[in-house]
Amino acid sequence: MMIPTIPTPDEILDKGFSRGKKQADLMRSQKIPKHLKGKRIEERRVVTSCQVIKDKLKSILDAVPEIESLHPFYQDYIDITVGVDDMKQALGGLNWAYGIITQLEKEYGAKIRKNPSEKATAIQKQAYGRIASVINKIKKDLDFLDFAKQNLRNMPTIDFDATTIVIAGFPNVGKSTLLRQITEAEPQVANYPFTTKGIQIGHTEMHWKHIQIIDTPGLLDRPVLEMNDIEMNAIVALEHLADAILFIFDASETCGFHMENQYNLLKQIEKIFSEIPVYYLFNKMDLVEDREHLSEYIDDEDKSIFISAIEGEGIDEINKVLRRIKKIERDIEEEDDDDEYY
Repeated sequence: MMIPTIPTPDEILDKGFSRGKKQADLMRSQKIPKHLKGKRIEERRVVTSCQVIKDKLKSILDAVPEIESLHPFYQDYIDITVGVDDMKQALGGLNWAYGIITQLEKEYGAKIRKNPSEKATAIQKQAYGRIASVINKIKKDLDFLDFAKQNLRNMPTIDFDATTIVIAGFPNVGKSTLLRQITEAEPQVANYPFTTKGIQIGHTEMHWKHIQIIDTPGLLDRPVLEMNDIEMNAIVALEHLADAILFIFDASETCGFHMENQYNLLKQIEKIFSEIPVYYLFNKMDLVEDREHLSEYIDDEDKSIFISAIEGEGIDEINKVLRRIKKIERDIEEEDDDDEYY
């Protein structure tokens, strides 16, 4: 989501009042009847200030896309990261301020025109006071949008037309290493849990088919309602994007999680995403001496592959699987547009 640079209330007011002063100064050099000149100058000052402030607010509102028009993946991503309701409330605050400034522009422009010229300066100062009060009231909304900009700047760019494979599993089982092996991506790889702090994406072409592979953050073996934001990002990816899931086991258990715990997580994922095919990848086989104990975790031999991602072993078999995966056609329900501008 492209959120523009968000100014502070003082920056908005300084820009508006500065432009208003410049326009007022230009009016001073014009030949205007003396009894009208003071009124014209102050009217121009107020109207210009209001217009500049309104333009700034509108540029922010126009730059932020309507959340309901986004793909469900992005809607959920925004909700997890900053909160959709909070985002709408902040944008609603700016829209409210835009409407009030529009009213003040008309109200004080008319008031200056109706009153004697000697009162124009006092009316202009009154107008500026009310304008400043309105903009200062949306400080919390501007602060939130600045927070959202910082937190959404790395939101992944998803190709919704590509066949999408999601890599899932516990932390430190080799997801990022596998992504680097089968795509051109260069994700961060390090030997500690939660290395992957956000969704990372790699792309590859196979038989003229564009395949998008997503490396999710490490998931913990616990109910979805107890997951943190990083883990929820992974669940969002699985729900809206996956045409298939590559679930990686660390067969060596050097990730710090027992096979039984990893298997329990797999079963939870299969239950939640029952319509999505899941392939079992038993990784770090170069560190495993006895393979027999793995048999109890194999539910379907045709969908089980033994690999060593770091050594590049088993990658050809994975590529064969990727070529066979077909895109799942999802119906994205379009919500009725309502008249409320958030």
